[in-house]
Amino acid sequence: MSEPSAATPADDAEQAPPPDKPTFGKPTTQDVTSGFVTGLFSIPEGMAYASIGGFAAPLGLWSGVVPTIVGSALARTVLMVTTLTSAIALSSQSVLAAAGLKPNDLGALATLTVLVGLVMLIMGLLKLGSVMSFVSTAVMTGFTTGIALQIVTGVLKDATGYTPTPHNTLAKVENSIAHVGDWNGPTVVVAVATVAAWAAFHAVKKLEQYATLLALLVVSVVCAIVKPDIELVKDIAAIPRSLPPFSLPDLGAVPELATGAIAIALVALAQAAGIGAAVANPDGSRPNASKDFTAQGVANIAGGFFSALPTGGSLSRTGVGTSAGAKTRWSGIFAGVWLALIVLAVGPVAGEIPMAVIGGLLIVIGGELIAGRVGDITLVLRTSWLSALAMIVTFLATTQLPLQDAIFIGAGLSILLFAVGSSKRGQLLELTPDGHGGWELGEPPAVLPSGRTTVLHYVGSGFFAEVNQLESEWPDPRPTHDAALVVSLRGSTGIPSATFVKAYVRAVQRLRRHGVEVVLCGVPPRLHALLERTGALDTLGHDSVVPETSHLLESLDEAYAIAERRRLAAATGDDGATG
Repeated sequence: MSEPSAATPADDAEQAPPPDKPTFGKPTTQDVTSGFVTGLFSIPEGMAYASIGGFAAPLGLWSGVVPTIVGSALARTVLMVTTLTSAIALSSQSVLAAAGLKPNDLGALATLTVLVGLVMLIMGLLKLGSVMSFVSTAVMTGFTTGIALQIVTGVLKDATGYTPTPHNTLAKVENSIAHVGDWNGPTVVVAVATVAAWAAFHAVKKLEQYATLLALLVVSVVCAIVKPDIELVKDIAAIPRSLPPFSLPDLGAVPELATGAIAIALVALAQAAGIGAAVANPDGSRPNASKDFTAQGVANIAGGFFSALPTGGSLSRTGVGTSAGAKTRWSGIFAGVWLALIVLAVGPVAGEIPMAVIGGLLIVIGGELIAGRVGDITLVLRTSWLSALAMIVTFLATTQLPLQDAIFIGAGLSILLFAVGSSKRGQLLELTPDGHGGWELGEPPAVLPSGRTTVLHYVGSGFFAEVNQLESEWPDPRPTHDAALVVSLRGSTGIPSATFVKAYVRAVQRLRRHGVEVVLCGVPPRLHALLERTGALDTLGHDSVVPETSHLLESLDEAYAIAERRRLAAATGDDGATG
């Protein structure tokens, strides 16, 4: 026999588990390039989002500088870009209007941004990101797919020249198709040419990661030469050649804005929640929603002092970066730096970019994000009809309701799915000695056998919803004589409930009324403490409950021996053998 060969470093690397924390990483050429593309995209997109919220367009630019740099440096979802989104802009507009404040009140805006950051920071420090663990794959798939579709519908005007009238995401698509005759020809041609240019560059292996940048530059240059009658970035507003100005919060506005800041924080965090699921960390490290909350909080607090509107994780801007080849968190840091440098150096030149180019590329980005969900969509559809229903309902909620409502509905559906699944998981199995010191699994008997000790193993979590199903699985003891029963809980009852304990005590009392000795074994410490605290241990009998041990079958063997002694003692009338 040959000796096993020594493991190579490569083998060790393949077998090593993914790191718990992402590394900061060294900046790569792709990070510089993708950061430039993302920074360039932030000019028209940031200005447009600020404008639809009723704010001065330059505020959208400043929202992509300091918050983006700080958020990228701290986030655990390393490719996430923290910046202004349309939902945050509209939510901020609503909060200011409710507080009776003007969108041009820079002190109030600084206060709102800092307050949003404080809410996010507190939620992160309290580890409230753990609420995302209640969101299943089915729900998160529906949520992220819905946001990706929102990215596409959000640029239909830029790509077609027609402004859809409905606010509903799906209705926007239907309305745009129904009014195809109202589309602007030159705008559509430029948008289609942009998509075609991206596809052509993407098809060349060496140019694949630069396809977004090349398509943007080539089509923009052609448009600058041909000069078609289409909307340009500068038509939204003039781009100032300056760095983000310093701003101070107005502390007097805190009472009016505090409640609204919580709502905006929830909107921003709900949007960011889907990014970890849609865009994996390149180093394989696990995202951490609470750490992302903290990162976005610090980003907003810092941004509030540099004329930024409230910000959060942007799936569209993150998608731009990943499509352009982002490898580390440096991509987001470069995006903020590049945005400041582009605006400072050649701001007016960036104003010549056609909005149709931005629209065409964001349709590509949204399409890529949706395509990336196809595998998960297929998995969910093949898992169960309940999972499929949860995914579809969450998708519809995301496209028709405020995002914070959609994510809460999704979390509720996830919990409901867990409850339904857990209620069906609980079951009883019979363990029969195989004659060689082991045990064989089988279905529980309908009638408790006479003349022997029966062992039933409970499989489940102890969840209260399991009780009704378990009630019907207990063997009938009425025709039984000379019998004992051992109930094994090893590895189960992870969520012991009062309903479960009450039902078990009731079942034991019913069995004992028919002369059946019952011994419980494999009882975990948490359940044992609950039985003692509730007085159930006195009812069951302290010597009829065998705690679990570090050896797999030790408590089962002990319980079986106790039950057999008691059964035989009862059959012979030997009261002294009942120990």
